[in-house]
Amino acid sequence: MKRNKSKRKRNLKNMKFFNTPKITLETVLNILSVIAGSFIFAVGINVFMIAGNLGEGGVTGLSIIFLYAFDIPLAISTLVLNGILLVIGFRFLSKRAMYYTIFAVILMSMFLGLTGSWSIENDEIMLNVLFGGLLIGLGNGLVIRIGATTAGSAIIGRIANKYLDMKIANAILAVDLFVILLSLTVLSVQQVLLTVVAMYTAVKVMDFVIEGLNPKKAITIVSTKPEALGTLINSEIGRGVTMVKGKGFYSRQETDILYVVISRSRLVRLKRLIQKYDENAFVVVNDVNSVLGNSFVKE
Repeated sequence: MKRNKSKRKRNLKNMKFFNTPKITLETVLNILSVIAGSFIFAVGINVFMIAGNLGEGGVTGLSIIFLYAFDIPLAISTLVLNGILLVIGFRFLSKRAMYYTIFAVILMSMFLGLTGSWSIENDEIMLNVLFGGLLIGLGNGLVIRIGATTAGSAIIGRIANKYLDMKIANAILAVDLFVILLSLTVLSVQQVLLTVVAMYTAVKVMDFVIEGLNPKKAITIVSTKPEALGTLINSEIGRGVTMVKGKGFYSRQETDILYVVISRSRLVRLKRLIQKYDENAFVVVNDVNSVLGNSFVKE
């Protein structure tokens, strides 16, 4: 009896061990990206936008209006308003995206509170406009490119991207411009116009970070072990593989060519996998600007 009990205990421990989710390098990098993006965003808002008496778009823009009009702390108002949008976002975004978004919203509100007293004194308002837009766009882009959002209009942007095939950056710009019009209640026309310039800068930077630094890659693989490589790519990389019939021009020998589209974050893993199982494989990597298909929506 004692022997059976000890065996059962060992089995339970083994089951718990194997069921424990693995924290991959990609997950760690995604978390670091969210932390960095949230901090950079907060610095752009406090150090440049608010320090220059400027506004913003989306939920942060509404929170800035509340700050100027009613002296409500930015960290509190953004957390409350983003919380409301997060409830809506659960209906439209994947669970993975929402987990990262909740993390980003909490960090963003925390960093907005921590950097609330930060400022850089200067007599040139355009420095506030340009650097504010640069940091806001960079911060948003670092968060959005891993599949999360900073909530606010970013959630609306991802919904528009998913269902209307509209660029995330353009959807966010449309929502933000509406909020900017409301800013006329607390800002002058000149301040609003300067805010629009900062927002335009932010959108362009964000667009570059999202699409320029993390494009999809189309991989063409000519290998003597196409069946084995195709199975490994499907199981270890988690991507579907298309097999195309090919024929050597000089040898006239027929061969199977593998074709797979993956995100840039998985490219290094794929290259290592190919080198490990077929050092002589011929691999071509091409940039892909746009991919349609349900399997890529959640990436």
